[in-house]
Amino acid sequence: MDNLSKLIADSSATLSRIASDFSPAVFASSLAAEDMVLTDLILKSKLDIGIFSLETGRLHPETLDMLGKVKDHYDGYEIALYKPQPEAVDAYVAQNGLNAFYDSVEMRRECCRIRKVEPLGRALAGNKAWVTGQRRAQSTTRAELHVQEDDTAHGMVKFNPLADWSEEDVWNYIREHNVPYNALHDQGFPSIGCAPCTRAVQPGEDVRAGRWWWENPDSKECGLHMVDGKLIRIKSVVA
Repeated sequence: MDNLSKLIADSSATLSRIASDFSPAVFASSLAAEDMVLTDLILKSKLDIGIFSLETGRLHPETLDMLGKVKDHYDGYEIALYKPQPEAVDAYVAQNGLNAFYDSVEMRRECCRIRKVEPLGRALAGNKAWVTGQRRAQSTTRAELHVQEDDTAHGMVKFNPLADWSEEDVWNYIREHNVPYNALHDQGFPSIGCAPCTRAVQPGEDVRAGRWWWENPDSKECGLHMVDGKLIRIKSVVA
């Protein structure tokens, strides 16, 4: 068995175990390349894992286009969308300005809290486990990532089935299995978030260098994987 085949087998086994032993479970998809690999694995195996995405109100058109691509490619499957509370967005913009996230890490994290973290909490409510497309190789903040972790912040188990995958592995899978992907990846965007906070990267740059590029690399998390504004390495669980 070649390396990619082993990775696929291991990730598929993890997803099957989640569906059977941790139901109800959900997958948080950003509609980026890694998440499309997981979407493909979940839907082709008809696993009982719900898929949702956070529609922050500041996403690229190309990212929103992925919703239709998924529906067309996977027999009408519709990804559930969770949006920020309008009154919270309005209050932030009125007090700080539309693009206050450029002013400081604190302002950026507050924007992420309103547009991502709070909706995530609603999406996760009532579930036993959630799944992400995070990989260790993506950034310094994810270097100690485990496939299964105890997420005490949300009171549930968190799974990262692609933790061991490289970027090359992801793209080899996408090409071999004809998986739809975000057009921004062909324009130099290996990591994709909100439009104002994401730029294309230059050859040789870290894959997440285009995310919040004005900040120190060690602060580059939106809060979905943080507790009280601090990056927390949540406890790994040996399967």
